[in-house]
Amino acid sequence: MTVINDDPRVSAEPATTRERVAELGLVRAEALAGPSEKATAAQHAKGKLTARERIELLLDPGSFREVEQLRRHRATGFGLEAKKPYTDGVITGWGTVEGRTVFVYAHDFRIFGGALGEAHATKIHKIMDMAIAAGAPLVSLNDGAGARIQEGVSALAGYGGIFQRNTKASGVIPQISVMLGPCAGGAAYSPALTDFVFMVRDTSQMFITGPDVVKAVTGEEITQNGLGGADVHAETSGVAHFAYDDEETCLAEVRYLLSLLPQNNRAFPPCVPCTDPQSRRSDVLLDLVPADGNRPYDMTKVIEEIVDDGEYLEVHERWARNIICALARLGGQVVGIVANQPQALAGVLDIEASEKAARFVQMCDAFNIPILTLLDVPGFLPGVDQEHGGIIRHGAKLLYAYCNATVPRISLILRKAYGGAYIVMDSQSIGADLTYAWPTNEIAVMGAEGAANVIFRRQIAEADDPGATRERMVKEYKAELMHPYYAAERGLVDDVIDPAETREVLISSLTMLRSKQADVPSRKHGNPPQ
Repeated sequence: MTVINDDPRVSAEPATTRERVAELGLVRAEALAGPSEKATAAQHAKGKLTARERIELLLDPGSFREVEQLRRHRATGFGLEAKKPYTDGVITGWGTVEGRTVFVYAHDFRIFGGALGEAHATKIHKIMDMAIAAGAPLVSLNDGAGARIQEGVSALAGYGGIFQRNTKASGVIPQISVMLGPCAGGAAYSPALTDFVFMVRDTSQMFITGPDVVKAVTGEEITQNGLGGADVHAETSGVAHFAYDDEETCLAEVRYLLSLLPQNNRAFPPCVPCTDPQSRRSDVLLDLVPADGNRPYDMTKVIEEIVDDGEYLEVHERWARNIICALARLGGQVVGIVANQPQALAGVLDIEASEKAARFVQMCDAFNIPILTLLDVPGFLPGVDQEHGGIIRHGAKLLYAYCNATVPRISLILRKAYGGAYIVMDSQSIGADLTYAWPTNEIAVMGAEGAANVIFRRQIAEADDPGATRERMVKEYKAELMHPYYAAERGLVDDVIDPAETREVLISSLTMLRSKQADVPSRKHGNPPQ
C-alpha cells in the first residue's frame, strides 16, 4: 500500500530501514535549523536569542528532550496550507537544572512570529499536563505575537486551555514565565497566573492593549516600552518580579531561582551543605541598627548578616520598596524572608507592600518554605489615597496569607512594632510559631508621642507648661508600656535575644520546626479578601 504524504522530502516508495533513518535525519535537521538563516539573523539583530539557544542556556548541557518536534498545523486558508513548518512555532520538552527535572516550552518568533495556533496550543497543553503529572517545575520562554489571526477562534480557545492549566498547576508545581519578546492581549494573562515573571529590558513588553489602541481610545501617545516594558512592570505595576539587561543574565537567574524551589508542593526545597557556621556571631548588628527608632537603616544589610554567606534573592526588588521579600538559606535550608525596609517610607505598610508580601507568603506556604518575618514597622500608611484605594481590604490580604500559612513561621522584632501593622506582620497572636525580639524592640498600640497625646490630653492642656508635661508623660508611657521586656513578660514574645546571636537562634529554631505538622479545616477553599 502506497502512503501519500504532502512532504516531497519523504518518499512514497518502499524503502529500507536505513533509508528511512536517513530521511528522519534530514527531517530532524530541518526542524532543528528553523525556517531560515535570514530569520535567525533577524532575531539576533533585535538582540534576541532563538528559542533553542534560550533552552540551551536554561537547562543543563545535553539534558533537553524535545516533545512533538515534528508537529505541524492542519489549518487551511489565507495561505497557511502552503506554509507548514515543523514545531509550529513552539518548542516543548523537558530537561534538568542542576540535575532536577524541569519542563519548558519556548515560542519560536521566527515561525509565524511565535503566534499561537491550534497545533501550537495543543503542544503547550501537553507539556503542561506532563509537568503537573510528573510534579516538576514549568518554565515558559515567551516571545510571541499573540493569537494566530488566520486560525480564528481556534487560537483563542488554545489560550483558554493554557489559562485553565496555569490555574490547575497553581500551588502544585512552580511556574515561571520568562518574557523575552512581546506579549499582548489575552496572552498576558498566562504569565500573570504563574508564580514568577522575569523580563528583559528593551526587548520584552506586556500589555493588554497596545500603544495604537491606547492612542485611538484616549489620545495618549506612548511607546511599547513606556506602556509595558520591563522597568514599568518591575517598578510601577508590580507585574514583573525580576528585570534584567540581557537574556543570558535573565536565564542564569531563572536557574538560581529554581535551585531555591522544591519540585512540587509535596517536596521540600533542596538543602545544600553549609560552610557558614551556625554559631557565627554578627556583632556588626549591634551598630548597624540604631536604637533610635526615628533613624533609618538598610534592612538588606541585616539580612546579609544573618543568612548563609550573605546571599539572598530579592523578589520584586523595585516595587513596593518599603517591604522586602527574599529567598535565602539558613543552615543550608531555604527560607522566605519578609522584612520592613526603614529606608523607604520608614518601613510602613501600604497597599502595594501588603499585596507584595501577601503573594510572597502564599507562595512560600504553597511550596513548603519556612517564613522568617523581620519587623520594624511604625504602622499603616495614613492618607486619603490609601483609604480610598482600599488599604483595609489590601492589608487584609497579608493578614489572611499569614493566618492561612501552615509552614514554620518565625518573627523577629528589631525595633518598632506598632498597632495593627504589628498584628498583621505575623505576630504570635495570629499563629507565628516563635517570636523573638531584640532589646531595642518597642511593641505598642502606637508610638509614645501619639499615645501620650491621646491618654494625657486633658492633663497636657491644663498644665502650666504643656511641653514639659507632654515630655514627662511620654517618658512615663515608655517606661510603663514600651520597655523591651513588656511583651516578653506577657508571653507575647518567646525571648529577647542578643542581636549578635540572631543567626544561631534562627537556625536552631528552624531545625526544630522542620517537622511541624499543622491541621487545616476541611473546606473546599477559603474566600480571601480581594
